[in-house]
Amino acid sequence: MEWTEVIDNPLLQDLPFKIELNKWGKILMTPASNNHGNLQFKIGDIIHRAKHNGEIIMECSVNTPMGVKVADVAWASDEFIVQYGFSTPYEVAPEICVEVISPSNSKKEMDEKIRLYLNQGAKEVWLCNQEMEISYYSPAGRIERSREIEKR
Repeated sequence: MEWTEVIDNPLLQDLPFKIELNKWGKILMTPASNNHGNLQFKIGDIIHRAKHNGEIIMECSVNTPMGVKVADVAWASDEFIVQYGFSTPYEVAPEICVEVISPSNSKKEMDEKIRLYLNQGAKEVWLCNQEMEISYYSPAGRIERSREIEKR
């Protein structure tokens, strides 16, 4: 299945699930809690207040070698938007990709998503747990705090 088939399928719209594709084009669905959505908003707000530019994208689809992955929150610079617009899915990851960790997510799954987003061009990947504790990753590995937020 192609990503456009997923987003255009009326049966898959308005589901209370996060939908992704694996590398074989099979649909993966993960139920999202209200807390998950609340954390997405709070992280987007933190980035927006710090950056004052660019675009916050909720449920940002990125095409990877392992299928289409959907970052819970992403920040794309103005330059990124000029170059890629809002194409769906992105072939290049926005500068910041954030995953809110659900109880069903494994460490292995999150490690893979970090690697995939960074390999697709993200400058940073953030992981947020259910207590709003955020860990930050760059191509060099885990970092103490976001370097992208410090840039203006």
